[in-house]
Amino acid sequence: MHDVTDPNTWGPAIDEAVNTVSRGGLVVLPTDTVYGIGADAFDAEAVAALLAAKGRGRQMPPPVLVPDVRTLDGLATEVPDDARKLVEAFWPGGFTIILQAQPSLQWDLGETHGTVALRMPDHPAALALLRRTGPLAVSSANASGSPAALDVTDAREQLGDSVSTYLDGGDAPGGVASTIVDATGAHLRVVRQGAITLEALNEVARVRGVDEPEDEPGDEPGADLEGASEGDSVGDSGRSSEGGPAAGAPAEEPAG
Repeated sequence: MHDVTDPNTWGPAIDEAVNTVSRGGLVVLPTDTVYGIGADAFDAEAVAALLAAKGRGRQMPPPVLVPDVRTLDGLATEVPDDARKLVEAFWPGGFTIILQAQPSLQWDLGETHGTVALRMPDHPAALALLRRTGPLAVSSANASGSPAALDVTDAREQLGDSVSTYLDGGDAPGGVASTIVDATGAHLRVVRQGAITLEALNEVARVRGVDEPEDEPGDEPGADLEGASEGDSVGDSGRSSEGGPAAGAPAEEPAG
């Protein structure tokens, strides 16, 4: 367990976390919402170990945390203009967007159905790590079905020795999971309400609420978006997740 509360002294801790990720190990890290458990997004065995540590299967793929808005176009394709506006407005922060994944990417996050859930956390230690490792597959630091950890001790109690390195950033400042918006259908739709309110989203772009009707006057016939419901608690990518969220829609806080 390593302290990362002070940027002036966290260098060795971040170094250890980077080494752990490069070896295919798991890291628990603080984010602006809840604590997350992370692995190299491009290491299929590490991602499988992450899911096993949480007690989840491939049908609940983890979301991916990124260090910079510019990473968006490297990992996703067919990004709608309104989705881009939301990313520009709410990254870094408690906002996760589900998009079509770049088909050329050599990764295996699970049964994503060609989608990926992306988020840029607003936490200095998390960003310091991500800038060194690149994109990390990250889910909430908890056993599936249990509340997301809000401090590193809770994460340690739930995940134990399955995690090689724990980064202690103190209490999670947010404590509320990120809001997840699915941008892969005919309309942008919230699939999990969290840190960013629907009202705030709609000040930037038109986003439908979880319970809002699929069609409105003036909609083209046949326009449709798969429904989604909240699952565990922190992020996943794909168009289906625990409890039935749109595949890939994180059922748990994208740890971040």
